[in-house]
Amino acid sequence: MKAVCWHGSNDVRVDQVPDPKILNPRDAIIKITSTAICGSDLHLYDGYIPTMKSGDILGHEFMGEVVELGPEVNNLKKGDRVVVPFTISCGNCFFCNRDLWSLCDNSNPNQWIAEKFYGHSPSGLFGYSHMFGGYAGGQAEYARVPFADVGPMKIPDGLTLRSGQTHVHKYLHPLLERIQKGEIDPSFVITHKMALEDAPKGYKIFRDKQENCIKVVLKP
Repeated sequence: MKAVCWHGSNDVRVDQVPDPKILNPRDAIIKITSTAICGSDLHLYDGYIPTMKSGDILGHEFMGEVVELGPEVNNLKKGDRVVVPFTISCGNCFFCNRDLWSLCDNSNPNQWIAEKFYGHSPSGLFGYSHMFGGYAGGQAEYARVPFADVGPMKIPDGLTLRSGQTHVHKYLHPLLERIQKGEIDPSFVITHKMALEDAPKGYKIFRDKQENCIKVVLKP
């Protein structure tokens, strides 16, 4: 598949990489339909976040279609359209049970690295360095989503969201309700829609604020 990969400061490329596979029974594979470049991705682009490795797949704002499910994911089915939160959360730990999803105790296998830098570890994050788990991100044609029975939120038929944005578990449903009622339209922030192959240009114009760029959404 094609994916946006980090190769160093100010160096992102669209590479051909292996397709993701189900690794754990609570995994899902998502075919990405929209994925955005977040302002925090620019910290990676500019080389400010340690523990990145050449070839890491970027992206933590994405949505798409479920194409494969692990045997313990019973709340989704193939063909469901979902938005995926950027925090990876187990749904069962002390913090998840208190709606503190971004502090999940069980999703970051490299907690000790994050603790060394920050004093404590947050949850694992998609596409955001190895100290946050080393998970492949969603600026790609497909993505593996761990704990898919907890994270992804189904999007009702007829509703179109133009990007995953930076949703987190606690606010997904209230936000969706307000969008469905027409109370808010978050798509106003999107100024540029580009093909996945144009991601290197998208990063540059977003970082340099060229062409009045506010938000870039990539279409695989």
